[in-house]
Amino acid sequence: MKKNLFFSLSLAVALFATSCGQSNTGDNTTAGEATAATEQAAGTIDNPNVASSENEATPAGNGAVIAFEEKEHNFGTIKQGEVVNHTFKFTNTGSTPLVIESASATCGCTVPQPPKDPIAPGQSGEIKVQFNSTGKSGQQQPVITVRANTEPNIVQLSLKGTVEGAYPTAGAEGPVRRN
Repeated sequence: MKKNLFFSLSLAVALFATSCGQSNTGDNTTAGEATAATEQAAGTIDNPNVASSENEATPAGNGAVIAFEEKEHNFGTIKQGEVVNHTFKFTNTGSTPLVIESASATCGCTVPQPPKDPIAPGQSGEIKVQFNSTGKSGQQQPVITVRANTEPNIVQLSLKGTVEGAYPTAGAEGPVRRN
């Protein structure tokens, strides 16, 4: 048993010692690895499915382009239970009619209402959003995801602000304990 263990260990050490001394001087990179290295060296990768930081989605040829006046609305500080309404206005700056397929929010407290009809090139439209602060407190930032026939096809809008919680005051029995 000890002989087999000693033999296996010495074989492993011999293989390790001989393999570490090899230098890889040949260029064994494939075309895919070279392309990946070139793209990585160039910085960012152009992905048409990711929205840019600008307020306008870029067209991939002749298509619809949605340009929002603002992508983020700060509603400030409100009291718990208040409802905030905001309208995100946009223009179709493309060459084909703009169709908003869907608009959804990250939570049930925010309800977007996109237009149901196509927006002609050069025309404007709006997405009405309602935020209900019932049961919320502290910093809030619901995100509205808009899916349309643009490139990229997903644009995100957001509301942000602070909701002041409705804390009970001290009663006749003394201060109120918050758990």
